[in-house]
Amino acid sequence: MVIGYHLIFGPYGFWLPNDPRGSWSDYVASWELYKYGPATKVSTTRSVAHRAHDVHKRLAAKESLKYPPVVFDGIQAKTVAEGFAELDYPFYACSVLPDHVHLVLGRCRFEIEKAVTQLKARATTRLKKAGYDYPVVWAASCWKVFLNDDESLRRAIRYVEDNPLKEGKKRQHWSFVHPPFSPRTEGSGAFGLTPGTPEP
Repeated sequence: MVIGYHLIFGPYGFWLPNDPRGSWSDYVASWELYKYGPATKVSTTRSVAHRAHDVHKRLAAKESLKYPPVVFDGIQAKTVAEGFAELDYPFYACSVLPDHVHLVLGRCRFEIEKAVTQLKARATTRLKKAGYDYPVVWAASCWKVFLNDDESLRRAIRYVEDNPLKEGKKRQHWSFVHPPFSPRTEGSGAFGLTPGTPEP
């Protein structure tokens, strides 16, 4: 039985459908982008971010995007999280990084794809109200893992909490996040604090 979801999605330009490491996409909609290859869809539930690949080819493909890639600064990341908080979902972990979002959600009343659509929509509305009027805010796809037991849920929560550390940033603490387990005592992973502004 599914008890939660680990979600990763990014703003526009974060992960292209023909990324040489693999992607979540079935097709490449732009001819300019298709020149760098067809969609590289993978079925694995494990991250492919660290796969060896042609970095120059990936960066060259990004140059063909219609709009510049969206990269959130600290204030924008806080705005995105405030949009998420408007939804009554069971948030177990959340990290909003400059070029991607990590979430762990408990079971939702909607299909998880619909939940992600709503999360993106609320965050987009918040960004526009704050004056950030991007032509396109989010990439269309989303990486998701279905969590079926307490151990996989704990592991996903820990992964999301620790993810900012990989980029030399601090863990993020959001008031709308309420993990189903007791707070860990190691590190600075206390829960339920007032939202702070992530480092850019």
